Amino acid sequence: MRIVVLGAGTVGTSIADMLCQHGHSVTVVDNRPARVRRVNEELDVRVVGGSASESSILFQAGVLGSDLCLAVTGCDEVNLVAASMAKGMGSRRSVARVYGPVFRDLSTFDYQRHFGIDRLLSMEHLSAMELVREIRHPGASLVENFARGELEMHELEVNEETSAVGVPLAELKLPAGVRIGSVRRDGRLRLAGADDRIAVGDQITLIGAREDIDDVRGLFQRSQPPKQRIVIAGGGETGYHLARALEGRRFSILLMETDRARCEFLAAHLDQTTVVHADAQRRVTLEEERIGDADIFVACAGDDEDNIMACVEARELGAKKILSIVSRPDYANVVGKLGIDHAVSPRIVVAKQIFGFLNTGAIISRMPLSPSGDIEIQEIEVVEGAPATRGTLAELNLPAQCLIAAIIRESFVRVPGADDRLSPGDTIVALVAEPAFDGTKRMFTPES
Repeated sequence: MRIVVLGAGTVGTSIADMLCQHGHSVTVVDNRPARVRRVNEELDVRVVGGSASESSILFQAGVLGSDLCLAVTGCDEVNLVAASMAKGMGSRRSVARVYGPVFRDLSTFDYQRHFGIDRLLSMEHLSAMELVREIRHPGASLVENFARGELEMHELEVNEETSAVGVPLAELKLPAGVRIGSVRRDGRLRLAGADDRIAVGDQITLIGAREDIDDVRGLFQRSQPPKQRIVIAGGGETGYHLARALEGRRFSILLMETDRARCEFLAAHLDQTTVVHADAQRRVTLEEERIGDADIFVACAGDDEDNIMACVEARELGAKKILSIVSRPDYANVVGKLGIDHAVSPRIVVAKQIFGFLNTGAIISRMPLSPSGDIEIQEIEVVEGAPATRGTLAELNLPAQCLIAAIIRESFVRVPGADDRLSPGDTIVALVAEPAFDGTKRMFTPES
C-alpha cells in the first residue's frame, strides 16, 4: 500500500520503519532538515521536506493516490488540519494523532466528523486501555474500547447458577443498550446467536456503555469479585485515562502526581479517584501511602527510568502486581528481571492500531477479538449503493456469523435493534467470524 506519514519524530519514524519492514511504500514528511537527513540515512523511504499543513507539500508527498495518511507530528492542530486536507485531496483514509483529550470529547465538539478524518488516535489513551485490559483480567476483562470510546466490550465468566443460565439469549430481555457478542466455551470462541443458551463456565462478552453493563452483570454473576486497590503513579494523560476507565464498583483508586496544578485538574475531573500531591519516586512517600497493601501498582509517568524505579520500590514494599509504561524498546528485555509483571510500549500499541487500518474497500479498520484471529472487530463505512442499505437489519441477508454491535451516526453511537436501518454515511462496528469475512465485505460494497 502507499502510505504517507506526516511527522518524523519518534512516533512517525518508528511507524514508517515498521511499515517499510512489511513491504509498504512509505513517504515521510517533516519540516526540520535534521530529521529529513536522518530519515533519509536510516530508512528506505521517500522523504519530503516541508510543512505538513501546506497543500503543495502534501501534493508533492503523493497524498492524492495514497491508501492511508498518518498525521503524527508533535502538534495536535497541525495533525487535524493536515489529515483533513489529505482526506480532501484524495487519500482513501486519514488518521490524526492527538494529545489533548478535548479533541476526542464528543460532548463539546465532534472534531473527527467536522474535519472528515477517519480516526483520531491518542497514544496515551490507547496505552491506558492496554493497562486496563491487564488489570481487569480475568474476572471482567475489558476486551475492547470502541465506537469512539462510547461503548465497551467486557468479558466475564458465568461462574454459578444464575437467572440467565439455560435461557435462550433472545428471551433474556437485556436492555436496549446491551448485547451479548460472543461466547467462549471449552476454549472455543464463537459469536452469540439468538437461540444460544448460557451455561455455567461460559465466558461471555457484553457490549454497551459501562454503566449499562454494570447494571446487567448480576444476571450472569451473583457474587462480585472483591474490590481491588489500585495505585497509579503519574497523573499525565495516560494516568488520567487509566483512572477514568477504572472508576466504578470494582476498584479503589489512588493517583499520585507531583504537579499541584495537575492534581487540581485531576481532582475536578475524576469522581471516584483519590488524588494525592506526592512524588512516587520517594520510598518514604510510597510507605506513607501504604503501597505495600496495593493489589496493583501502575507506573505511567513520562520518563521510563522514573517508572522503572517506582516499580522496583513498589515491588520491594509488597505490591502484589506491578505494571508500567516503558517506551524505549531496548528496555524490553530487562523489565521482567526487575519485577515488573507487565510493561506497555505506547509505540507498539499505536503500531497495532495503524496496521488495523491497512484495508481495502469499505472496511476502515479491523482488530482481532482473540489471539487466533478467528473473530474480528471490524469498523465499516456504509456507502451509497451497498446492499446493507436496502432494508432493516432483520431483513438484510447478513452472513450468519456477522453481528452488528454498534451504529455510529453523526455524533451518536448506539447498540442497534432488529428494526434499525443503515444509511449512507453511517459507520458500523461488527463482530465477524472468519467464514463471514468475504460475505460481510460484499454486503458493504456498492454493486456496479
